[in-house]
Amino acid sequence: MDYYEILGVAKSASQDEIKKAFHKLAHKYHPDKGGDTAKFKEINEAYQVLSNTEKRQQYDQYGRVFEGAGQNNGQGGGDFNWAWQNQAQGGFDAEDLGDIFENFFSFGGGGGRRTAKKDVKKGKDIQVDIEITLEDTLKETSRKINLEKLISCHRCIGKGAEPGTKISECVMCRGQGQVQEVKRTILGSYTTFATCPECKGEGTKPEKVCNVCKGEGRTKGQQEIQINIPAGIDTNQVIKIDGMGEAGKKNGKAGDLYARILVKKHSVFARKEDDLYIEKYIGYSQAVLGDETEIPTLGDKNIILTIPAGTESGRILRVSGKGIPHFGSYGRGNLYVQLHINTPKKVTKEQRKTLDQLRKEGL
Repeated sequence: MDYYEILGVAKSASQDEIKKAFHKLAHKYHPDKGGDTAKFKEINEAYQVLSNTEKRQQYDQYGRVFEGAGQNNGQGGGDFNWAWQNQAQGGFDAEDLGDIFENFFSFGGGGGRRTAKKDVKKGKDIQVDIEITLEDTLKETSRKINLEKLISCHRCIGKGAEPGTKISECVMCRGQGQVQEVKRTILGSYTTFATCPECKGEGTKPEKVCNVCKGEGRTKGQQEIQINIPAGIDTNQVIKIDGMGEAGKKNGKAGDLYARILVKKHSVFARKEDDLYIEKYIGYSQAVLGDETEIPTLGDKNIILTIPAGTESGRILRVSGKGIPHFGSYGRGNLYVQLHINTPKKVTKEQRKTLDQLRKEGL
């Protein structure tokens, strides 16, 4: 069994490289994370030897360590082999390995850490879909929606306590919302912080909870909300309305409302960003000689489009400023008209005579 090969490092690897390799492999094969226990023990044994200068020198010279790799001797960061072999004797709790790795690897084996206090009172965000027409995008519009959600309790005004009763600081956590736990492991003692079980992380407790909301400070209800939709908005764009999500617990910060806009597909116009596209069929004579034709515009009157003489089928003409308003700025996109020459399936006798004459003339 080659310790260097087990850790995946060269024989010339520095102590820092060996340590990094060990931490990476230990996380990967950690038994509590679904890893291989036997592999984990091998990695341990290799690290206990290679992380100790004397043992590594002895291993490099003789291929083994005479006093064994399982002794701690104040080196490395703890003997995991010993821990796994002796956990049944009460010296170590295998379930704590995840916490040990998290704290030890993050802080070099010393101390503990206080996690950021979670905002347990904040209300949830809500997302809704609002469908509008393409014509609606030409100017600012609005929609009213009725939301079923958690709203502030009318009886306690969101406090969670019966009116007239006192709200006191939690005795267990002294208003911090977290309690401190000191754990002793093979790596030494370290401190963790957990959500206070008494106040559920809030830091306060009412003398008597509200009869309506049962201490939540919020109840299920309906609220009508008006959503302003700016001109030029496109499908899948989202409008955020601050504080219009679910009410927070005990007057905590409310969540936000996110309205996703869905623009209906139009029967005539196709949209690409702020530009509009339509197709227009014209006659053969119009394409050859040129002409004027009437075309629709979105939300406005029809306009006259000039067809240049000699127009080929598929040619695209641009009409400036007849597209969609630019979102959040001035001006509008353009309207693009793709011309197609219409080939009739049936012609009259007079038309056939004319076409025969044109064919004889090379047209």
